[in-house]
Amino acid sequence: MYQPLADLLRPTTLDEVYGQDHILAPGAVLRRLIDSGNVPNMVFYGPSGTGKTTVANIIARKTNRKLCKLNATTASTADIKEIVSQLDTFLAPNGVLLYLDEIQSFNKKQQQSLLEFIENGKITLIASTTENPYFYVFNAILSRSTIFEFKQIDAPAALKAVKRAVRFMEERTALTAVPEDGALEYIAGAVGGDLRKAINAVEVLFSAGIPEEDQLPLTLADAKAVTQKSALRADRDGDNYYDLLSALQKSIRGSDPDAACHYLARLLEAGQMQSACRRLMVIAAEDVGLAFPQIIPIVNAAVDMALKLGMPEARIPLGDAAVLMATSPKSNSGHIALDAALADVRKGRGHGFPRQLQNVHADTYTQERSQGYLYPHDYPGHWVRQQYLPDDIKNARYYEYGPNKLEQAARAYWDQIKGGN
Repeated sequence: MYQPLADLLRPTTLDEVYGQDHILAPGAVLRRLIDSGNVPNMVFYGPSGTGKTTVANIIARKTNRKLCKLNATTASTADIKEIVSQLDTFLAPNGVLLYLDEIQSFNKKQQQSLLEFIENGKITLIASTTENPYFYVFNAILSRSTIFEFKQIDAPAALKAVKRAVRFMEERTALTAVPEDGALEYIAGAVGGDLRKAINAVEVLFSAGIPEEDQLPLTLADAKAVTQKSALRADRDGDNYYDLLSALQKSIRGSDPDAACHYLARLLEAGQMQSACRRLMVIAAEDVGLAFPQIIPIVNAAVDMALKLGMPEARIPLGDAAVLMATSPKSNSGHIALDAALADVRKGRGHGFPRQLQNVHADTYTQERSQGYLYPHDYPGHWVRQQYLPDDIKNARYYEYGPNKLEQAARAYWDQIKGGN
């Protein structure tokens, strides 16, 4: 019976797990918990292929508990009841360790059906998810669990796994692998930290390779073919999708054009051009804003051009927009002012209107004469002092001039105008 190479090489000890030293190195919290044998309910959170299932298997062996596995995308409440029926029987004398993969796919009722048993300790739950558990796992489960994040595995750690897989396949096939320069490194870097994909890529290279006597060339071209686009994590329903958008905006806000180009490239390669376009337009108004207000029509034009061109040409105006915004002065004073005003409105502040601001077309002739509105264009500098805010918030101040050149020039202009009146 065929068994995937990634499953054959699944680590059996914590020391064999790659890339999770922050929680599994000697002395780290999760390592100490596992070594103690007193394992609490846990939620493992992180990208696929980072060792969540492997660690759950190791925990089950070390705690002498029966390991039951369910995938929430296909499991039902009946499957949970079947596991519960084994409690306190010879099938599970020491209780059950339930590994529930993709827990975010369980609805509230299904998750709640576990509560009684994870509370009394008969079931130790290890749930895993590729999504942010604080958004996708119900609070009742979270409050009874300890959350551990499994991080994306970096290329050096992935390369160790790739080389181990190559050695294993050499023994299995009695062939000596002859990797082209950069081939193994490409696999390690291109799988986006997913060791399962990296090891499977090695297996495919050996299966599809053409031996030359007792040697098997592993070419860079073949490595690229079997790992094509496997590093891209940008599913719209996934947490990583929002991480990419967040990283793009924060890089531009932080005035780092190199990082801006990197995250934009990842979005474009993942086929998320429209999402990138929307986020670039948001950044123009939110982060550059009044420091360079012309950026808004510029970015809008770049986005319009990209949508008309489509990929791959769309990358050109979008790259221009990202670099231009990253290297532009920044100001968030405009939307901060509006947010402050919104906060007051939501608190019920600001009632009615000053009489002079009301619509004169709804007034009688007598009322219009007594309205008292002063027309600013009739005064020097096109400004005259009068009340615009409602009486109960007439002294509110929402907008503060940003420290950039443009807003400070506007401040100096209005200080001069208003100071003389």
